[in-house]
Amino acid sequence: MKILLTAINAKYIHSNLAVYSLKAYAKDPGVEIAEYTINQTVDSILGSLYERRPDILCFSCYVWNLDYVESLAREFAKICPETEIWLGGPEVSYDAGEVLRRLPKVRGVMKGEGEATFAGLCRAYRKGEDKGPEALMTRERELSGLQGITYRTMEGEIRENPWREPLDLSEIPFVYEEMELPAHKILYYESSRGCPFACSYCLSSIDKKLRFRDLDLVKKELQFFIDREVPQVKFVDRTFNCSHSHALAVWKYIMEHDRGKTNFHFEIAADLLNEEELALISHMRPGLIQLEIGVQTVNPDTIREIRRKMDLEKVERAVERIRKGRNIHQHLDLIAGLPMEDLESFRRSFDRVYRMKPDQLQLGFLKVLKGSYMKEMEQEYELQHTERPPYEVLSTRWLSYADILLLKGVEDMVENYYNSGQFSHTLEALSARYDSPFRMFEELWEYYRGRGLDQVQHKRSARYEILLEFAAGKLPEEKEYFRELLTFDYYLRENAKTRPEFAGDYQVDKDTLRVFYEWEARTGTYLPDYRGYDKNQIRRMTHLEYFHWRNQYVLFDYFVKNPLNHEARICKIDMCCLEGEEHEFS
Repeated sequence: MKILLTAINAKYIHSNLAVYSLKAYAKDPGVEIAEYTINQTVDSILGSLYERRPDILCFSCYVWNLDYVESLAREFAKICPETEIWLGGPEVSYDAGEVLRRLPKVRGVMKGEGEATFAGLCRAYRKGEDKGPEALMTRERELSGLQGITYRTMEGEIRENPWREPLDLSEIPFVYEEMELPAHKILYYESSRGCPFACSYCLSSIDKKLRFRDLDLVKKELQFFIDREVPQVKFVDRTFNCSHSHALAVWKYIMEHDRGKTNFHFEIAADLLNEEELALISHMRPGLIQLEIGVQTVNPDTIREIRRKMDLEKVERAVERIRKGRNIHQHLDLIAGLPMEDLESFRRSFDRVYRMKPDQLQLGFLKVLKGSYMKEMEQEYELQHTERPPYEVLSTRWLSYADILLLKGVEDMVENYYNSGQFSHTLEALSARYDSPFRMFEELWEYYRGRGLDQVQHKRSARYEILLEFAAGKLPEEKEYFRELLTFDYYLRENAKTRPEFAGDYQVDKDTLRVFYEWEARTGTYLPDYRGYDKNQIRRMTHLEYFHWRNQYVLFDYFVKNPLNHEARICKIDMCCLEGEEHEFS
């Protein structure tokens, strides 16, 4: 009997920890895994599943893939009516009965934590593996006593079995030890389950039983990733640093055993960081860890209403201290559509978080998840959301749909211009001309919409040209200044062999170029890593530019890049004496 665990991921680089964990815990040789993405067509996935010929087909369900899963379940039942279909995951756990009524060909739903439940399901089908009436009755008896499922009986009745108690996390096998590691994918890892907080929009608040994996196991498994030089490991712990001793032990271990290859991603509460943790973080290799910090809002009324606990001043101090260390990538989140927050309030939230200068600022939109307290409050909040996943907010008592559309536009501008990291110096200068950074992105979005630019896919250089024209329209007397800033930003990230049109004429004459590269090939003053290369080779691997706003020649060195933002090292060049001060990542 073949039991197929099926994951449909949001992106190719993602992997599904849940299905691997279920397989490892069940220890059933008949269990196989199939992974796809939502970028594939339903037809192609359906054909692949049909060719695998499973006897039991299980789907892992989330907000981003439920439409796919439902379509596949309906169609697969037509072509393989003998195959029994099961669903599991957060998107079907809290309305399992309704899911079965909506999908009459689905046999059952695994609710909540799935490892022990799936293992029990495997045993039930093994005991009733034969096709005779007695085997079917045996399977029914096994299912009737299996905790953690809602299922359809042989008579068609939908039966709700009790939920299963949470597992001891240390009992779950390490899923990667016996498998070939997927190339070019993020690996997910779990060292704790549950969350001590009760944020009303989050399903993690439902599980109050916070559990930690034994630290000896965690250290052994971290060493596995480090030894194999896995590019990135993303911890799925909801608030990784809610236990200081656990977080400190993990961070100390990866720092002490670091081999310079693996990056670890953690979702944390910045206001919980203590002095010992901050001191440790400050000494880490650049790129060893990255931190995702959910600020969500700065409105104190909203913070209380969503049952969130946060000391915003402590968040700001921690983020600032980490930022000054210049060794940690910080990703800060905001959520639009929360109760008590109108457009003006969200603007204040955005501006305050933007001024914390995160490496990325994620402007997300409220998802009204089944099972959450937010779902219970939707009438009181006059909360409208899409009927289909991901149940994203359309309007609230405080925020109109027109406001949401504006915020979507601002989100697009933030993604393209701020989060891309390609316009850092230009945006810093431009935002300084505004009282509100939000207003800058709002006006940029209005500029896009007014010219139909939002309807076009733009290549990278076109984004620079658009931003230059936008800045020049607002500040015509500073057009050349912003042209040079954009040119600086462009060459920081790319050793372009063809000069972009927006940059204008090249300001370094041929004689200056020849003299500099001949001298540098001979002395290695600015580029000691290039010893042994001739002047032409050095010239191809670097770029020399003159900037009037700096009154300076700047050399971009692409051999040495900042591991956090991938910007080239820059050297300030004194052409008079060919000696100058060198600055890395300035």
